[in-house]
Amino acid sequence: SNIGLQKDRVVTEEEWLQKWKMGNTGFHNEQGHPLLQKYLHVLLNGRSGLRIFFPLCGKAVEMKWLADMGHSVVGVEVSEQALKEFFAEHSLPYCEEPVPEISGAKRFQSTSGNISLYCCSIYDLSSSIVGKFDGFWDRGALVAVNPRDRQRYVSLMITLMEKNSSYLLVTVSYDPNKHKGPPFYVPESEIKSLFG
Repeated sequence: SNIGLQKDRVVTEEEWLQKWKMGNTGFHNEQGHPLLQKYLHVLLNGRSGLRIFFPLCGKAVEMKWLADMGHSVVGVEVSEQALKEFFAEHSLPYCEEPVPEISGAKRFQSTSGNISLYCCSIYDLSSSIVGKFDGFWDRGALVAVNPRDRQRYVSLMITLMEKNSSYLLVTVSYDPNKHKGPPFYVPESEIKSLFG
């Protein structure tokens, strides 16, 4: 399939912030994603107390769901509004602090300590700042990343993986000539070449 129309498409950080500001967040799922429930056993693989990463987390309800199960959740999102809404909608007290290694970045941490959400560009993160993870829930990140940045994004994800980590990835399949994205179409062959 031809992804010509999408190859050079760029969605700026400002456009994402505007989507949150205008409430144009059709990508947010109030109920939690059924595929996470269905494949949770794959993510956890019989393990408890995992560190789970949510790239481009928005205000994903699954973060609280997994934290309530005893896992430690870390997310990153460019929209401060989305992160504050997450804590407000779940009535979770939190504290806010700067991230010394990243200019202008903030970290929002639940008072219970098991949810840490970074407000910054995902590309500013590194394992020296956030550590490594046992599990990844990539529900809308790879398909939201600008096509030209996919390799950079996946390379970063790989540096954040523990040896036996599980990576759950949700993509969308459609004719990329009929929709400019996001979500972007990422063919299975490209997923295999990106993640190896």
